[in-house]
Amino acid sequence: MLLAQPTKSQAALKLGRVLIVEDEELIRETLAFALGGEGYEVVTAGDGRTALEMTYEQLSAAELTPPFDLIILDLMLPYINGLDLCRLLRRQGSNVPILILSARGTETDRVVGLEVGADDYLTKPFGMRELIARCRALQRRYRSPETTIPEDQILKFADITLFLQECRVVVRGTEVNFSPKEFRILELFMRHPRRVWSRDQLLERVWGNDFMGDSKTVDVHIRWLREKVEVDPSHPQILQTVRGFGYRLG
Repeated sequence: MLLAQPTKSQAALKLGRVLIVEDEELIRETLAFALGGEGYEVVTAGDGRTALEMTYEQLSAAELTPPFDLIILDLMLPYINGLDLCRLLRRQGSNVPILILSARGTETDRVVGLEVGADDYLTKPFGMRELIARCRALQRRYRSPETTIPEDQILKFADITLFLQECRVVVRGTEVNFSPKEFRILELFMRHPRRVWSRDQLLERVWGNDFMGDSKTVDVHIRWLREKVEVDPSHPQILQTVRGFGYRLG
């Protein structure tokens, strides 16, 4: 079992606990690395029996350990295959979102997977960005409407709302997708509105001291942010340039 914890810089972006059930080690580790980099806490299993035991342990320790927020499940697994595992999870009362991964992509395969209790079905090979987007979509779809988000986990400025724990940004009533770097830059600005940040300061806070690239990457990310938060990106009113110094929010 592999436990991939987010780094300290990612801790605030943790989206929840994901169980990856995949028997191919390379795929399993690649998925764990990608999702861990996005801010998920990742647990992995290499076969269906281990995964089933882990979910039972989760249920029995529910008071101490939060349940899995998402399960990514391969179909061709040792001991208990993915379809049977999905059935068993649903029979034991688990309502966690399940995303099936499979090289079998016929309509019949997809229908069977959904009928046994999966919530989504992704055919191999797939792009990592699509996988992450589907994970986020499943979490949004199954987020409990009764769940209240602590006020200290929400940042607001003008018509922008940033949800720290969920890595979500709503701009003028519409949810907008942000890359991890874009999210961290916006979070920094929103925590310190009207403070001017130089390129070097932004590089240090967002990219880290070991970044060896060009400082102009900050300008590029600011331009991308403006395209997402400004009414008219060519005449920014939110992310403003302070000539000779850097950038500020408002």
